[in-house]
Amino acid sequence: MGGMAKTRIDRVFLIVLDSVGIGSRPDAAEFGDEGANTLAHIAERRGGLALPNLAKLGLGNIVSLRGVAPDPAPISSWGRMAEMSLSKDTLAGHWEMMGLVLERPFSLFPRGFPAALLAELKNRTGAAGFLGNQAASGTEIIAELGAEHVRTGLPILYTSADSVLQIAAHEEIIPLAALYEMCLRSRPLCDEWRIGRVIARPFLGRAGEFRRTDGRRDYPMPPPGETVLDVLRKAGLAVTSIGKVEDIFAGRGIGRSRPSHENSEALLFLRDELAGAGAGLVFANLVDFDMLYGHRNDVDGYAAALETFDRELGPLLSMTGSRDILIITADHGCDPGFPGTDHTREYVPLIVYGPGRPGRPLGTRTTFADVGATVLEAFGLGNAGPGRSFLQELGRPAA
Repeated sequence: MGGMAKTRIDRVFLIVLDSVGIGSRPDAAEFGDEGANTLAHIAERRGGLALPNLAKLGLGNIVSLRGVAPDPAPISSWGRMAEMSLSKDTLAGHWEMMGLVLERPFSLFPRGFPAALLAELKNRTGAAGFLGNQAASGTEIIAELGAEHVRTGLPILYTSADSVLQIAAHEEIIPLAALYEMCLRSRPLCDEWRIGRVIARPFLGRAGEFRRTDGRRDYPMPPPGETVLDVLRKAGLAVTSIGKVEDIFAGRGIGRSRPSHENSEALLFLRDELAGAGAGLVFANLVDFDMLYGHRNDVDGYAAALETFDRELGPLLSMTGSRDILIITADHGCDPGFPGTDHTREYVPLIVYGPGRPGRPLGTRTTFADVGATVLEAFGLGNAGPGRSFLQELGRPAA
């Protein structure tokens, strides 16, 4: 399996298809997710998926998918990964990819925040009170409580199936700067309660026509230890983030950030980076699968987004150079065909493409941290984390 160490790698492109799981883990029942399978259920409900580029890369070799046959000679290496952290959270999944395994899961509040937290939140933010304080869909709670918020001036507080504290406010009632300040003051308290993210959720409009704006801002818990991104930056390597990656890592280890509002914009940024980025890591998250479709049980929308990504993937593959590696994976599942709207505890795909390299099976990896370990080895850096690099398991480029 040797030979890769002699091949210089200048750039690694890591694409996270947010929530694209491929089958429930053996411990899924402990999370209430036994039987979840994001990709397979979407394919079944739709009568098949048209994903020719992902098929060529070996997606059908990883998991049985209607419409995506196994390829006898995939052009990439393929496998699947299990999360070591006892979580199915976005932060935990991305942190683990970068070598940081959570020993304790984030806190969840399915029945709303407790009185002690609520009282201290009022003290720290200066709010007279909050509306809501429940687990809810953001669009639904704004529709339900938006008019009362406009009348009283009280911000709307809610959570979800994730570890989040969200504060929603009409921009004409609580200006953006004031909403952001409220969230900033909430962040230290949320660290104490192990809440992964504080999210500002501004909206506009009038009763019956409220709409969320692009002013969303995330305030995540900082990673509690060093990540692969920190190591790369200390070594002088470029780290570029696309999408919400900068938010996920609280800016740590990120040299340049390109926030995006939807998959199409993130994919445009990826094409820019493939065309001109220098040596280093480009780390992208495509959030629409999770945010727009998984949590809303929208099977058709999820399927259409997958097929759109597959079409856009062709040009990305053609732009990948002989000294590049392109890794496609996910951070958890969010099965839109499964009861509930929560993330689901699933394996995630692992596809590793380099032009001219023959495809090899990478098996089932025991931790997402194998990705970070591979990134470090690709750039000639040591790995002190829990992951095991798969670099030497990849095929050698054709002469």
